[in-house]
Amino acid sequence: MAQNYPYQNAFNRVLRERTMAQATFDDYNTTLTDFFKYLENFNPTYQRDHRVNQLQTADVQQYLAMLVDQRHIQNQTYNKVLSHLNVYFKFLFSHGWTPYLPTLDLKSKPKQATPPVNFRWVDTLDDLLADRRLHVYTRLTLLLIAHGFSAQLFLKPHFAAQLSTTTTDWSPAAQTFLQEFRVFITPLQARFQTSDWFLKQRAAPDPHLTLPGLHKYLKPDEALTGFALGPTGLYQGYLVNYLRHHPRQSDREVITTLHLDPDTIDYYRRLAQRAE
Repeated sequence: MAQNYPYQNAFNRVLRERTMAQATFDDYNTTLTDFFKYLENFNPTYQRDHRVNQLQTADVQQYLAMLVDQRHIQNQTYNKVLSHLNVYFKFLFSHGWTPYLPTLDLKSKPKQATPPVNFRWVDTLDDLLADRRLHVYTRLTLLLIAHGFSAQLFLKPHFAAQLSTTTTDWSPAAQTFLQEFRVFITPLQARFQTSDWFLKQRAAPDPHLTLPGLHKYLKPDEALTGFALGPTGLYQGYLVNYLRHHPRQSDREVITTLHLDPDTIDYYRRLAQRAE
């Protein structure tokens, strides 16, 4: 089986022995795949002969600095990525596959205060959709999250097959935006021979936009919206907003509508109650 990074199969066997959740297992592989893809494109040490046993602390620091400076990751994500890399390099070192522990001297970042959930953006959706200064992917993200779809869902291939840009379920403001969106996306769909909605604008083996790729559109638009556009925070804001507008719905009704477990519903109910 093709490997996305050195010793992936052996490392995955070790991860499986830890009986971790599938999501955690996938996170490890996503981190390492991205790390080595970055090295292949931007790191001279690795580009010379693709030897993992030549990587040292500066090479890992270069990647982490890119995540902070270009992808604007938060400290929590930084620490998770560093932890994944640390486990991987300890695995290599224990097998004698590298003489270095390049993560040994790297320190985690302090935990950041959790910003309050912004739920008011949902109430201004029509104005946001009409703001042509915002990229169409930014506005599409806002539209889909305001309809209860998470980024993990709407970035999946074939997601758009269950939607229609002409359905009467959309508000007039949404329909107006979707007309604009069709003009933008139709040439890309024709080029890549797909009906999906989130597509790269340059030729690529996989034309689908990734979450880091989406962030490249969202982050610059924060200067225009005046609030954070991270999909996770937006989705949390949507949940709080929904519960504020439906205070009389039973837990069963809310769980059915939002597809969340009872403990999560309780958490967001408390946030909704504290929201002014």
